[in-house]
Amino acid sequence: MLFAVSRRLCMKRILSIFLILALLLSLWSPLAVHAEGEGNIDHGGGGVGDGTGESYWNTGNEGVRITVIRARDRVAVTAPVDFTNVTQPGNIVHFGKVSKMQYNSGAALSVKMNGYAYSNPAIAMPRIISSSTGQASIEEIKRYFCSEYILMRIAEVTGFNYDILINGDYKLLLEPIVYLRFQGIDMAMTATEAALYDQQLGGGLRNTMGSLTHKNLPLAMFLEVPDLGYPAWSGSRTSSAANEDIISSLGIGIVRFSEAPPDPPEVTTYDYEYRPNTEVITSVTVRGGQADPDHPVTVRFTIGSQTYTVSGVYYPEGDSQLVWVRWRTPSTPQTMTIGVSVSGGGSASQGNITARIVDLSGNDPPNPVADDRNDGYVRPAVPNKAQLTSASWGIWRPWWYAYWVWHSNWNWYSDGNGGGFWVDNGEWVDEGWWEFDWNAYQASLSAFMSIVPDTKSPTASGKNMKSGYGVNQTTTANVSTNQSSAVTEAQTALTYFPEFQYATYWRLLERTQTGYSSKFEFTANKHSTYKRRTHFTPVYFPDGAYTPYTWLADCWTPTGMLSINHSDSVTIHGSLWDDWHIAPVKP
Repeated sequence: MLFAVSRRLCMKRILSIFLILALLLSLWSPLAVHAEGEGNIDHGGGGVGDGTGESYWNTGNEGVRITVIRARDRVAVTAPVDFTNVTQPGNIVHFGKVSKMQYNSGAALSVKMNGYAYSNPAIAMPRIISSSTGQASIEEIKRYFCSEYILMRIAEVTGFNYDILINGDYKLLLEPIVYLRFQGIDMAMTATEAALYDQQLGGGLRNTMGSLTHKNLPLAMFLEVPDLGYPAWSGSRTSSAANEDIISSLGIGIVRFSEAPPDPPEVTTYDYEYRPNTEVITSVTVRGGQADPDHPVTVRFTIGSQTYTVSGVYYPEGDSQLVWVRWRTPSTPQTMTIGVSVSGGGSASQGNITARIVDLSGNDPPNPVADDRNDGYVRPAVPNKAQLTSASWGIWRPWWYAYWVWHSNWNWYSDGNGGGFWVDNGEWVDEGWWEFDWNAYQASLSAFMSIVPDTKSPTASGKNMKSGYGVNQTTTANVSTNQSSAVTEAQTALTYFPEFQYATYWRLLERTQTGYSSKFEFTANKHSTYKRRTHFTPVYFPDGAYTPYTWLADCWTPTGMLSINHSDSVTIHGSLWDDWHIAPVKP
């Protein structure tokens, strides 16, 4: 679901008398809307009953989680807030206030027993989740969350300035919430949390409440046009969704405050970008039917002249399994087509994968000289390249649930005198079935960067130096994981420099220590008299902080690449010319 709100109309102030009138009118008519929306929006789902026993849902017991996101770097600038029309019990179990964006960035699911906070808006929300008693209206939802009154209420509850909220630099992330009773416990969860919780339970939530938690809840909102890094949903709108699809693509709506069109679809000619001679992970998602030891699935990746076979791929009916292969890229830049085939039932998310191998070397900065000048130089802001420092995935592990049933086979035995007796010659038959446990795995990347003056700088002291001399860099990376076979070490580090506006030129660092605890340094500088691992600062650089910036990457996991940004500074005071002087030669 993608809402576009006209900034021009959103910024119009309505006199307080009209706000009061709108509130009164809302008691007997639909919410008055003081903003236009450009909607790329749809939803799906189907009938779902209220349920019985220890696990059920009362229709209408729902809500929406709202987070303010800064559009340019997709960072949450407020804590999420939950809106609901219903008074919730004080002991409701929940997972804290965590947005989908935080979960997708590696946040773990954490059960909270008490302290659930929420807001009951004065103007009730329209129906959010469709059910057998009625269908939700996307147009009503759009009018509600695009109205000036509700936007001002969101600003008030989140503590975010209203005028800043609607200035075009921010967006609202919306996530439908369901309040249900599961196994006798009142719980609150978004669609993403339901999928993550179901993974922890090995499918226990889907098996009990699947038509709600895996169909009507996630299909209540989804994007028609990609935005904030999330794709448009092109899958089924009437069937239950797999956990991975829910986590990546469903249960999300976006409100924006700009007349500019939404983010265009990302059109690329490749699915992965790798570096030469690098250990990488390539993955696909397999789904369809049920895969178990009686009906195993095998996936084959054809990469170059070699075929990698992944057998024993299992998943419960209606769900999916991420399947991956670990391999090393060729040593030369090129574009590769990776073929994917599936046997034994099920199908892969794609039959061919395009990988581009890109060489980042050979772009070293030019050698600075003593008479370099840049009188108009302005120190740039340190960039903030997109990063991902943690990932999570899992593997379905099947196990047999034995269910023994006696199959009777009655036979009459005559005694030869007109009598006899019956004997049951039956047998016990195991009519069990396959159950599945979800084994969760994770990986995280951390790093440290240090910039210091080169020891050949004669007047440097601590982290203070004169311009024109060199700096040395050390960057350390640490990878933590509970499935080392599925995670590579960090393998690439690029450092950018302020004199080039953190663009145009960079240094590809040399990995001087390998493994999950690795180290990177500058390569030996061919312009250094002593061939030291140094980068020379320009002599014109102004006094103040000199801050190189490093992007550390190529730590590959089944769900993609982990990367992290770091920067460090030395302080410039004067230039190397201050160390030169002219004096007469003594006789």
